[in-house]
Parts: sequence; structure tokens; C-alpha cells
Amino acid sequence: MEVRQLNTLIRAAQFQSFSKAAESLGYSQSAVTVQIKALEEELGVRLFDRMGKRVILTAQGQCFLEYANSILDTIHNARRALSEDAELEGCLHIGTLESLCFFRLPGLMHQFRVEHPKVSLRVTTGSPEELIEKMERGEVDLICILDEPRYSNSWHKCNEVPEEVVFVASRTSTSATPAVPGGRASGQALLLTERNANYRRTFDRFLASRQIELTPSLEISDTSFIIKMLERSSGISLLPRFAVAEPASRGDLRILEVSDFRLTMYRQMFYHKDKCCTREMDAFIQLASGPDLPLL
Repeated sequence: MEVRQLNTLIRAAQFQSFSKAAESLGYSQSAVTVQIKALEEELGVRLFDRMGKRVILTAQGQCFLEYANSILDTIHNARRALSEDAELEGCLHIGTLESLCFFRLPGLMHQFRVEHPKVSLRVTTGSPEELIEKMERGEVDLICILDEPRYSNSWHKCNEVPEEVVFVASRTSTSATPAVPGGRASGQALLLTERNANYRRTFDRFLASRQIELTPSLEISDTSFIIKMLERSSGISLLPRFAVAEPASRGDLRILEVSDFRLTMYRQMFYHKDKCCTREMDAFIQLASGPDLPLL
């Protein structure tokens, strides 16, 4: 029994596909098939039922999967114990939202680079759904999202931090303390993220409950673009407070206190339960969760 066979078993169970498991591991499909067959022969049981293009764990396979995860965790912990004092020099691939990447991640990444200069860092941006899919496929190590609380028995949640989402206006805007802006009827251009964005969905549900018709002047996924538009022209938007705190402190934007609307999203960090938490991942999680850098 080899470690690579256990890794292959876990990926095949995760994807319910030998071909997808092969792709994620950089193997040929035939290599995956050979490894699983060798493992089945050694154990003397059938681990997977082949159902067309899908493979499903048998009862024995499900039982052995728990042992496979435990074995790999033990090996990982043994390696970590032997190399606790060694300098980190592996790779770390983080998936995050554009807004978090632009407004929250730079300070954290800088500090991480100072503490672990030999670690190779990679950042991929996308929507929460895209990032979760990448995590499920093993394409990223960690994901950091801003959304309503998310849960799954397949994920480890590293943290969950509330973030207020606020209405913000251009400094030239005539709005003072408005009711919820409903579009052009408010007399202000409404600049919003696209309809599939996380806090936009929540806002849309609220408007629907009040029977308010939404007529934005601009819809775009780029938060920084909306901020630039607000700084250079009149209008109102709904954005995370952390994204607008700096221009608001300069007086370039005004955060509006809206009497009948409150919205809180949550910054959350996850990794898949079948993903071995490397020393690089652990170092990043500890830094992001520390009291001196409450960034992610």
C-alpha cells in the first residue's frame, strides 16, 4: 500500500470520477485505474462500483476512506513534527473575491512574505460559487469569501468575521440620511454590483419584500471601478464598509446612515476536509486569524 494510492482513492471518491481524479493529480486515467485496482487486490475488497462514467464508493470503500484520511493525516503530522523548525518554502494557492483581494489581501500578503519569503504564493479571484468549486476540485488550497454564512460537512471553516455593507454616496450627492434607495426615483444614479453578487442578491431580496423596483444606472462586478465612478461623479452604491473606508476618511465619499436597512456579510476562510493542511496553509491561517492582522 502506497501513499499515492491513498491520495488517488481520496480524489476519486471526491470527484466520483477516475478521469477527474487523474486530471487533478496530474496522472493519466489509466494510472488511476491501475492504482485503485492494485489497492483493491491488496485489501481483497471492491472499493468502487463503476456506474457508467461515475464511480461510487462501496460500503467497504467508504469505511476504508476514513482510514485513508487518518493515515495521511498521521503521515503529515509526523513530517511536520520532524520539520517544525525548517523554513517554509512550499507553495500556497489562495482563492478569493476581487474586493477582498484588492482591499484586504495586500497587507496580509506583505506580512506573510516578510515572515516566509521562500513560500511561492498564487492568488486566484472569482465568485464564491467559482471559488468553492475550485476548492472542491482541489485546485486551490484555501478560499476566502464574503457571503452569508456557508457550511458543509466537506469543509473546514477557519474563521468567520462580520463585515458591514453600507450605502455610500459621492461627496457631491444631495442625499443625507435616505430611506433605501430604489433606483432613479431617488434622484440619484444607482451603481451596483451585478445581480449574482453576494450582497446584491440579499439587497434584491429586501427590495422585493418591500415591492421596490430596482433600476440601477450601472451594474459591474468590479468594486474598485464603482468607487472610482462615485469619486468622479454623483451617485449612490451599496458596498462593503472596508472597501470605502479610506476614500470616506479623505472626504471623497460619504457613508450614508440608512434608517430602514442593515446588511452584514461574513468574511470566511475554508479548506476542503480531504485537503491535507500544509505548514504553509497553517501559517497563513494563523496570521489571518491573529489579533494584529484581522484581515481575513
